Amino acid sequence: MIKLSDYIVKFLEGRGADTVFLVTGGGAMHLNDSFGRSSKIRNVFCHHEQACAIAAEGYSRVSGKMGLVNVTTGPGGLNTLTGVMGQWTDSVPVLYISGQVRYDTTVESQKGRLEMRQLGDQEVDIVSVVKPLTKFAAMIKDPKDIRWMLERAVREATSGRPGPVWIDVPHNIQSAMIDEKALNGFQPPVMKPSPSLRDQVRQAIKMLEEAKRPIVVCGQGTRVSGTIEQVKEFCHKHHVPVVTTISNFDSIPDDLPGYSGRIGTVGQRAGNFCLQNSDLVLFLGTRNNIRQISYTWKHFCRAAKRIAVDIDQTELRKPYVSYDLAVHSDLRYFMPLLLSEAGKVKLPAWDEWWEWCAERRRRFPVVTEEQRSSPKLNPYHFAFELTKGLPEGALVSLGNGTASLCVFQSGVVKEDQRALINSGCAAMGYDIPASVGMAVASGKEVFCLSGDGSFQMNLQELATISYNRLPVKIFYLDNGGYASIRQTQDNFFGRRRGIDASNGIGFPDTEGLAKAYGISHFVIKDKKDMGAVIKKVIGNKGPAICHVHLDPEHIFEPKLSSERKPDGRLISKPLEDMYPFLPRDVFKENMIIEPASED
Repeated sequence: MIKLSDYIVKFLEGRGADTVFLVTGGGAMHLNDSFGRSSKIRNVFCHHEQACAIAAEGYSRVSGKMGLVNVTTGPGGLNTLTGVMGQWTDSVPVLYISGQVRYDTTVESQKGRLEMRQLGDQEVDIVSVVKPLTKFAAMIKDPKDIRWMLERAVREATSGRPGPVWIDVPHNIQSAMIDEKALNGFQPPVMKPSPSLRDQVRQAIKMLEEAKRPIVVCGQGTRVSGTIEQVKEFCHKHHVPVVTTISNFDSIPDDLPGYSGRIGTVGQRAGNFCLQNSDLVLFLGTRNNIRQISYTWKHFCRAAKRIAVDIDQTELRKPYVSYDLAVHSDLRYFMPLLLSEAGKVKLPAWDEWWEWCAERRRRFPVVTEEQRSSPKLNPYHFAFELTKGLPEGALVSLGNGTASLCVFQSGVVKEDQRALINSGCAAMGYDIPASVGMAVASGKEVFCLSGDGSFQMNLQELATISYNRLPVKIFYLDNGGYASIRQTQDNFFGRRRGIDASNGIGFPDTEGLAKAYGISHFVIKDKKDMGAVIKKVIGNKGPAICHVHLDPEHIFEPKLSSERKPDGRLISKPLEDMYPFLPRDVFKENMIIEPASED
C-alpha cells in the first residue's frame, strides 16, 4: 500500500519529472510533504502562485519537458490563472496539481442537491474555473482513479497541440492509502498521420512549382514539433525565403541566408514587405492571430495562394483568414514528407526573389539612424546593442511592452538562442518568473528585460532568484512608467492617467531593492555608458539588476497604424504600409504587387 500523494510523486518521477514549482499551503500539505521527500524532483519554492505558473512555463519552454506546479486550495489555485491562460494560448504543457478541502466539504459533493457558492474553508471550485483554459481538468473523487487521471493528464498536456492540464486533489484523498496493483490505467487513442497527407504534400509541391515568389512563415508549431532544422533545410535547399512570428522569432538566426525578417503589426518593415509581396505562403505551425495579420485581414497576403499546416484543426477554420490548402497535421509528419517529395521534382530557381527579399533587409535596417542618434537612449538602439553582445545559445526572457516590442523588432538573434515572449496573454510580470524557470531548467545565465511597470508585478521573485543564487541578469527598462499606455492615452485622449509619478503612480529605487535582496546593481545613465556597463553585467557572477535609463518619450515604430486623410477620413493600412508612412514613391518602389485600395 502507498499513500496517494506519494504515488503521485512516484508516478511523475517515473515520467522523468525533475522539478516542481510550488507555494506550500495547508490544503496541499500531503502533496507538499511528498514532493519534499522526493530525491529526484527539485522543489523550487516561489513567493506567489502566479510566479510558480510562469516559472513552470519558462522551465518547459527551455527544457522541452512538461512543467509541474503544486499549489493549495482557494486563492492558491486562483493565483495561477494568468500563467495558465498564457500556456493555453501559446501551447505550453504544464501539469497543475492542487490541494483541495476534504471532498465531503466541497461544493462538488453537493451538486444536484444544493447549488452553493462555498462549503469548505477557503474552498473554490477550481476545476470549473480552469476548464476553459486547460486541455483537461478534473477533481479526484475516488482514490482508485488516480493512475487513470495522471496518465490522461500527461497525455493531454504533451500530445497534439500541447497545453496546461489540472488535477484537483481533496485533502482526504491526498492521504488515502491505495494498492498500486489495483489501479486502472488510461488507454490513449492511437495517433497516426492521415492517409491523405502525402497527397496534400504533393498538392503543396505542385503549388510551389507554379509559384514565382514563395515564402515560408515559421511559427511556434515548428518549435513544439521539433522541426525547425527541417524548415531551415527546406528553405536553404530550395532558396525559399523565410520569416518568423512574434512567438517564434528566436527560431531563425539573423545571419541565416534567406532569412527575411519578422512579421506582424509590430513586426519589421522588411519582413512585412516580403510577406505581402509573395505569391505563395506556406504557414508552418502559426495560428495567424490578429496581432500577426492585423484588423485589415482582407489585405493579408492578398496576392498569394496560402497553404497552412496546423495540428489544431480549429485554427484552420478561423473566419477571418482562409487557405487554398489547409493541412491538418503534426509538422513532425508533414516536414519529412515535404523534404522527400520536394527532392523528387525540380522546383523553380527563385534566386531573383531570394535576392529581392535580402535587399529589403538591407534597405530597412532594424535600428534607424534617428534612433541611434537620439539624445537620450532609445530602447530599439539598446535592444540591438544588448542582444548583439550576447553569445550564441543565450537565454532571454522578455516582459510585455517595451521589452518585447523592441527586442522583437530590433533584437539580434544568434544560433541556438532562446527569447521567450508571453505572446497570447501578453501579461506584465511574465519576465522575472519566466527567468526563474529558464535558469532552473538550464543551469545557465538568463538575460531578463523587464519594463519598470512589468518589474513591479512579480518583483517578490527577486527573493527566489537571490535565495537560489540563480544567474539571472535583469535589465530594468526605465522609460518613466507605462510607455505603451502612455502613447495610447496621448493618441486618444490627450491626457494621462496612472502612467507615471505626475499622474498617480510611483516606482521604487532599484538600488535599494537590489541591496535588500542581496543582488548586484548597475546603472546605464545614457548612451555613452551603455557598452561598458553591458559588458560588466554580462561578466558579473550571480544575479544582477541593471537600471537602464531610456528616453521616456520614445515612440514605438514602425507599427501598423491608421492614417488620417486631409478630409478627416481614417484609413486602415495593410500590413506592409507601416507608420511612420514612407513617402509614396519609396513605398511603391518596394511593392511588386498592386498597392491596396484605400476605398
